[in-house]
Amino acid sequence: MSNSDSTKSGNPRADEIVLRNPVSEDGMNVYKLVAACPPLDTNSSYCNLLQCSHFASTSVAATLDGELVGFISGYVIPERPDTVFVWQVAVGEAARGCGLATKMIKFILSQPACEKVSFLETTITEDNKASWALFTGAAKKLDAEISSSVFFDKDTHFQGEHDSEMLVRIGPFSV
Repeated sequence: MSNSDSTKSGNPRADEIVLRNPVSEDGMNVYKLVAACPPLDTNSSYCNLLQCSHFASTSVAATLDGELVGFISGYVIPERPDTVFVWQVAVGEAARGCGLATKMIKFILSQPACEKVSFLETTITEDNKASWALFTGAAKKLDAEISSSVFFDKDTHFQGEHDSEMLVRIGPFSV
């Protein structure tokens, strides 16, 4: 991102955000960030510790002045090594509006753990406009097709307690 892009976004410090693979010490900060980003579902803090350790090579932490302002958890699907699944995208209020989520996706796709990846999958509820915009934009930037279908049904899988999750698939692409 150029400096002019970050100024246009309303976040003149966007170019100071550092992207890196997470470490286990980030786990509790990830837990707090996700809790501060509704409508994201919070996981257990233990789950976030595992994301920051076991899945660090396919996840990204974004920091500004040493504070966690963004996080994406993901993993390569074991049965399909050509597919990375983006589990959750969190961008804190201090880093919104500067394209950070897109930069974090690009960071993950550029990692050695994703060298064989040509598809990206995620799940999104139908009413999550921000996530639909993010992943539709990512498909365009990757010059790839995007498709969706019900993955976890509201009644079948969530017993009516959570909206259906649509499986979004982007690809094939090359990075």
